[in-house]
Amino acid sequence: MTGLSDSFNRPINYMRISVTDRCNLRCIYCMPEEGICLNDQKDMLSYEEIFTLARAAAATGITKVRITGGEPLVRLGIVSLVEMLSKINEIDDLSLTTNGLLLRRYATGLKNAGLKRVNVSLDTLRENKFKTITRGQGLEDVLKGIEAAKEAGLLPVKINVVVLRGINDDEILDFARKTLTSDWNVRFIEFMPFGSQQMDENRLVTVTEIRERLATFGPLIPVTGTQGGGPAKYYRFSGGKGSIGFISPVTEHFCFSCNRLRLTSTGMLRPCLLDEYEINLRDPLRRGVGLDELSGLIRDGAQCKPEGHRLAENIVPRDKFMTQVGG
Repeated sequence: MTGLSDSFNRPINYMRISVTDRCNLRCIYCMPEEGICLNDQKDMLSYEEIFTLARAAAATGITKVRITGGEPLVRLGIVSLVEMLSKINEIDDLSLTTNGLLLRRYATGLKNAGLKRVNVSLDTLRENKFKTITRGQGLEDVLKGIEAAKEAGLLPVKINVVVLRGINDDEILDFARKTLTSDWNVRFIEFMPFGSQQMDENRLVTVTEIRERLATFGPLIPVTGTQGGGPAKYYRFSGGKGSIGFISPVTEHFCFSCNRLRLTSTGMLRPCLLDEYEINLRDPLRRGVGLDELSGLIRDGAQCKPEGHRLAENIVPRDKFMTQVGG
């Protein structure tokens, strides 16, 4: 097998790189209302350091990179990082996940710098619920950001919807309707417990239940060739302009095909989102080790990737909140 793989012979070609633990929202499943203890600036990777680690990762076989946060667009100079990463020849898919508040401002610059596409986290289409879920405001800004991304050519724009029972599950059909009348690409995601502050697990709405509710619009037709290296399964309704994806980390976990590693904003390589084990890449980098040694550490990280998560045993990572890992 060529390229990078783990001890279970899963090919690893995708790295999610967090550039900040800061965010301009406080989503209820991602961060406590009071916020978090933010990392000291000196502990954060500089853009030059991120670029070096991305080069080391590309040398192992990483071809897909997604920029995450926190909220990546709150970090100053983010467009310059995109331009730097776009110059790594081995990386053929460069994307970004955002809450969309600042997307209208940056969409064209990101596209011109080499970004291919964006995912936008949006869990409601109603202003009052937006305030409840995000503990902030700006729904209209997010919607304008989505349109700006489309106009800039950051396609396909994917809309990530974490479905929470009793909070936004009554909007499942509203989001699905968007795929009938416009070119929205909606991805329904099961709520996943994470961090030391747990939400009520009764909030979980399974993908099976979501699909049952969508039956009112008719059968779902499988879609092939959708861009991205993630776990979503994509469909559309007959005559629909957009698509619907399902991500089921809890009930139909996709660990057997997981192809990703995560790099936190402080330079910790996390082989699995749902495992607390990390490898420190920042300190060796700052000691001046070369690209070959850094690539070796990344290969070591891939070999430490567990076979699967342990959500069914109620074992979840509690060392960090989602915003500190990058999702």
